Amino acid sequence: MEAQETAEMIGHQGGDKSKNRTALTISVFAMVLAMASLGGSNAMKEATHQNILAANTYSFYQAKAIRQTSLKIAATDLEIQLLSAVAMPASTKEVIQKKIDDYKKTSDRYESEPETKEGKKELLVRAKEHEKNRDHAMRQDPWFDYAEGMLQIAIVLLSVSILGSIPALFVVGTLLGFLGTLSTLNGFFLLF
Repeated sequence: MEAQETAEMIGHQGGDKSKNRTALTISVFAMVLAMASLGGSNAMKEATHQNILAANTYSFYQAKAIRQTSLKIAATDLEIQLLSAVAMPASTKEVIQKKIDDYKKTSDRYESEPETKEGKKELLVRAKEHEKNRDHAMRQDPWFDYAEGMLQIAIVLLSVSILGSIPALFVVGTLLGFLGTLSTLNGFFLLF
């Protein structure tokens, strides 16, 4: 079909303005539906990603806590050995004391490492931030689901209103499409 023939067909069909208006409305709602679908998909991916990051960060925190506890136990054991061995040579006592100091220093470093941001304190803050991001994405997702449902129904009703020339279906479809559009916007911006 050539462009001239297409233009003639549009010209012959152009007499029914309500069908053209309905077709345009369907096109707009189909575009919003695509954006809602993309937003919902991205929200779920983000929620999953942030949940994995939070779980990994908590695991790293737990590993640090276990290592810290092991170092504290080792330091305490060495302190007990140091106190109980009265006849121990001074050089051996120095080596043991140095090891105790190293264990305590490392244990303290595990508590907070601002330079690497891998101390327990910093890991806990990071994990909480990932949880916050996950929860934000989880609040977004249902709005996109509602939007998709309303927009799909709106498109069907508007299509039927063209075929059946039923103005009430146009009104209901447009109303649902408008609500779906609001739901899409709320999915992106969480206005309410």
